[in-house]
Amino acid sequence: MTHTSPVVIVGAGTAGISAAVELAQAGIHSIVLDEAPKIGGAVFRGPYREAIELPHLDSKLRKKISNIRQQYHEHQAFIELRLNTRVLGPAGKSSLLVRHKEEVSELSYEELIIATGCHERSVPFDGWQMPGVMLLGGVQLQLKSGLVKPGQKMAVVGTGPLLPLVACQLFKAGVEVLGVYEAGKFSDFAKESRALLNRPVLALEGMGMLSYLKANAIPMHYGQGIVSVSGEGNLKKAHFAKYTDDWYPIEGTGTSIELDCLAVGYGFVSRNQLSQLFQLEHDICPISGLKPKIDTWQKSSQENIYIAGDSVGILGGEGAMVEGRIAALSIAQTRQKVTSEQANSKADDYFTLLQKVKSFRAGFDRIGRRREGLLSLLKPNTIVCRCENVTRSDIDDVIEQGVKDITSLKMRTRAGMGDCQGKTCNSYCQDRLGHELKNPDVGHIKPRFPLDPIPFSALSDGVQL
Repeated sequence: MTHTSPVVIVGAGTAGISAAVELAQAGIHSIVLDEAPKIGGAVFRGPYREAIELPHLDSKLRKKISNIRQQYHEHQAFIELRLNTRVLGPAGKSSLLVRHKEEVSELSYEELIIATGCHERSVPFDGWQMPGVMLLGGVQLQLKSGLVKPGQKMAVVGTGPLLPLVACQLFKAGVEVLGVYEAGKFSDFAKESRALLNRPVLALEGMGMLSYLKANAIPMHYGQGIVSVSGEGNLKKAHFAKYTDDWYPIEGTGTSIELDCLAVGYGFVSRNQLSQLFQLEHDICPISGLKPKIDTWQKSSQENIYIAGDSVGILGGEGAMVEGRIAALSIAQTRQKVTSEQANSKADDYFTLLQKVKSFRAGFDRIGRRREGLLSLLKPNTIVCRCENVTRSDIDDVIEQGVKDITSLKMRTRAGMGDCQGKTCNSYCQDRLGHELKNPDVGHIKPRFPLDPIPFSALSDGVQL
């Protein structure tokens, strides 16, 4: 069979660009779609304007941002890049509905690679909707977009390897960093030392960041976390406490600090809305949420659809790069651009590295797994769903009335029906319902079609949905 049409890749982050480069090396053209104005994804996109310097970012990160752009430029003869383009969902068999500005069109494919990445997991607490409380990704976006300080006096709270990284970036940007509060205990990290040594270079980079914080008198608090924040109109104080093993705040251990911005990070959730619309098979993952089923070569339950990167499980940039290349190799083999022996030989190194990345990441996952104490940080009037103004007491009421699944909770409270379609509130709702029912499988919120709004001006041109 002769294959002439380009492979379509959704996402121009690490996984998507790595897949496109691997395909190009095999002589296969690809079309790469991304809603952002630049390639690199949230991690390696860098500033929107080329002239901006980023002295506050680590030199290795700046090099990685440069490398992903260089890889694209070296292979751009085989890569058609369509930025500022949103994928709205499937449009019949083997085609996508896409929107660029106000133009909506269909894009056919023989093979599709979904590399849509992830979004941050929101953990609500008393005062979390107050101006000045930001997720880590929002803080990093400001820093990477051109040295915009999110605040003057800040603290970083949550769990995971991003906490010390963001603290270092903030300090280098001129922010007064008052402390880093890691919910995991120091002993938890010690227990996972073997897992973390699967990627010794990354482990050493982490140790270097901790040393940098210590050298600059920025305290690292282990086994502590957020309780609440307060202020009149804007954030003025953050209140912390030591946590139990299940992350309940321990009475009598509270401390408060004055600040104008708080960076919060409790992990990420895979962006799987597109894979759901394709009705692919999924599993429930306690770390990344709903997780598409894939085989060793990143192939989904549908023969010609592959999934790579954080959209199939949170592994970070290195894992995304490897998975993108593995998916591309599989397609190259299917198109007979490489033999099975050549594909297997090249993939062996990728599989080895991927397993090390997974083992490394599993250590952090065990340290930072969400625990039931986080569910206790809300007062009855704390807003859970910002879009529909749904409070914790609203959710309490329907649980007491016997709601047994997330869809029923959504229908009864409207949590998850707003513009963000549950990206902000769904994690809490699922965790809360699963905890109350003592069953983690409470279903999932199904995405709507189209994934993004379509302007009336586009519909006036005769687009059929």
